[in-house]
Amino acid sequence: MIDDMLIGPVILDDCMTGQNYLDFLQNELPKHLEDAPLATQIAMYFQHDGAPSHYTRHVMQHLNDTLPNRRIGRCSTINWLPRSPDLTPLDFCLWGVMKSEVYRNKVDTRDELLINILDVIACIKERQDAPRRTTRVAKCIDVDGGIFEHLL
Repeated sequence: MIDDMLIGPVILDDCMTGQNYLDFLQNELPKHLEDAPLATQIAMYFQHDGAPSHYTRHVMQHLNDTLPNRRIGRCSTINWLPRSPDLTPLDFCLWGVMKSEVYRNKVDTRDELLINILDVIACIKERQDAPRRTTRVAKCIDVDGGIFEHLL
């Protein structure tokens, strides 16, 4: 997610290793960022979870070179513990909706699961849920990260 824009998806067929993640950062991510306004790209912060592949020496060096002081995560400018109880924007705005939609129909194979995932992502992109997400984020900021559901 960049602002209110859902980018991707990117489906990685191999196991996630530091090298695969570095290849994604260098070769795939720039393609997905092409539609984001330049001002957004320049000001954006990059956040990822605590997966070991995200913190290999080569990945960290690449992120330090390309996004100096604009990373959120373990060992970053803005520290985010790997098992933090605080939700990330993807946890808060996307994964719950995606999971319930993807598993609405039972799947028996990886290919069926992949089709469901791609269909759900396409639907989410079409729905234009951006104003709702923006409102939720703004309310969260208004209460300094406190409880805000009653304000929606």
